[in-house]
Amino acid sequence: MANRSRQTFIKRQKERARQEKQRNKAERRVQRNTDRVKVESITGEDPDIAGVQPGPQPQAWEIMDVLTPDEMAAIEAAEEAAKKEAEKKAKSAEG
Repeated sequence: MANRSRQTFIKRQKERARQEKQRNKAERRVQRNTDRVKVESITGEDPDIAGVQPGPQPQAWEIMDVLTPDEMAAIEAAEEAAKKEAEKKAKSAEG
């Protein structure tokens, strides 16, 4: 009886390994899809932007309270100065 060549045996091993890898990938893909948490809002609102209002949003330092009161006062003073400067420019452009 003739023995099969080594090449045929190696090819068969590679093919089985490839099929097993494809099977594992398919299982992982299905598992990943089933594990994914599906968040659907009752109101139909996008959960990523829920609670965001139109217009300017609060600054990060206002939300997190990481600045000292002196730093906050300095920032607010700079913002007020910028607003006044913008108002001056608007008035000079009008008149």
